[in-house]
Amino acid sequence: MKTLYLEPRFQRKFRTKKALKEAVKAGEKVYVYDESIYGDGSAPDGPNTLCGPEPYVRKWYAQITTKDGVILTVK
Repeated sequence: MKTLYLEPRFQRKFRTKKALKEAVKAGEKVYVYDESIYGDGSAPDGPNTLCGPEPYVRKWYAQITTKDGVILTVK
């Protein structure tokens, strides 16, 4: 499990976890990436932690499931 972040184009759109949950539930494709210096930037498939809304402005966290860099579920 890694800590992932919203891609920059989604950071202003989803300032709250509630807004993110609603968008994913409505079927919107929301992309994430890995900010780690040890990785290649791609998000691993499966359960992960999301820190939002930005890597350096951490206001909320969520448990997510991803597939091909797209969020499938948000808890």
